Amino acid sequence: MKILLDTHILLWALVGDQRLSKKGAKLISDPQNEVLVSAVSLWEVGIKHSLGRITVSPECLIEAIASTGFDQLAVTFDHCVTVSRLPIIHRDPFDRMLVAQSLSVPAILMTHDQTMSKYGSTILLV
Repeated sequence: MKILLDTHILLWALVGDQRLSKKGAKLISDPQNEVLVSAVSLWEVGIKHSLGRITVSPECLIEAIASTGFDQLAVTFDHCVTVSRLPIIHRDPFDRMLVAQSLSVPAILMTHDQTMSKYGSTILLV
């Protein structure tokens, strides 16, 4: 299964945060699953870091991701077209792009954000 990590799930997985459910941690660590990290997550972390909202820098995040075996997912034109077709359920542009990527790849988007579950079957709440 292909799993795309929402930004907060990525951060929780990297530090072993207890907010990541056992089910989520198990799916991420299963070698049968391909775990994807979107460039959108690095962009989001970069913005929040520059605003002082989080302490982790994008450079540190890149180093941490490199040791995991997670695969990078770039933003493509197809993803941009898909995001333009999404219903306005969630207003966060980062989350909307992650949903669009999950639909386009396709991949299961792992999140803890209840609102995102309204986008349908490609969303997995953990």
